Amino acid sequence: MSNPLAPGSLADKRALVTGSSRGIGADTVGYLAGAGAKVVVNYRNKAKRAEQIAEQVVADGGAALAIGADLTDHASVQAMVDQVVEAWGGIDLLVLNASGGMESGVGEDYALRLNRDAQVDMLQTAVPHMPAGSRVVFVTSHQAHFVETAETMDEYVPVAKSKRAGELALRELIPQLEAAGIEFVVVSGDMIEGTITATLLNRLNPGAIEGRRQEVGKLYSVSEFAAEIALAAVEPIPADHTKLVGDVSGFGA
Repeated sequence: MSNPLAPGSLADKRALVTGSSRGIGADTVGYLAGAGAKVVVNYRNKAKRAEQIAEQVVADGGAALAIGADLTDHASVQAMVDQVVEAWGGIDLLVLNASGGMESGVGEDYALRLNRDAQVDMLQTAVPHMPAGSRVVFVTSHQAHFVETAETMDEYVPVAKSKRAGELALRELIPQLEAAGIEFVVVSGDMIEGTITATLLNRLNPGAIEGRRQEVGKLYSVSEFAAEIALAAVEPIPADHTKLVGDVSGFGA
């Protein structure tokens, strides 16, 4: 898919995309870098993938850093932000893409720690280094965004609720962000073809992806959804701070 952002439209902007060593995050990094942004490829344990993405950005004439950080560990988050600030002086765009909770062996409270607590900590750690005119983009799903008003698969409910809790906690910070001249937008998408979450859900609930595809007619691919996230970095912020991607008719929207 071609880059939805115009060449040079993000020149000299410094972007940090959490969870960007693969999938939606990696494609988002590619679009931002293609528009001229300096990009941080954040990873938890996929160092080689992240380094390869960063190396490709540099090979294409851009600037990139691959930085590992466990977002549930404040010291790790602080170290990442410190490294970005030391290299580039600050952050103009923070894309909160990393999420999880369906992994095995991570503990009952992991989804809430990652999808709520870590999101807030990541933002608050970055904010002192984000100048006026900066932007924060929080990535979520319709299944999470509408979890209070629409049914979702039983297997996904704990994760959906934790992501919604994270979204609400971040929204509470909007007045603080606006006072600092920082913009905030939520990008919510339907089930995305090819993501780890969709694959896991389909494994637990065979036919889930096909059923959803038939219901709405089209599911976005990883690259298509990443393009919408990249556009959210430059589009005007909606009054409700929410960008809904794809069909929402089945969610009571």
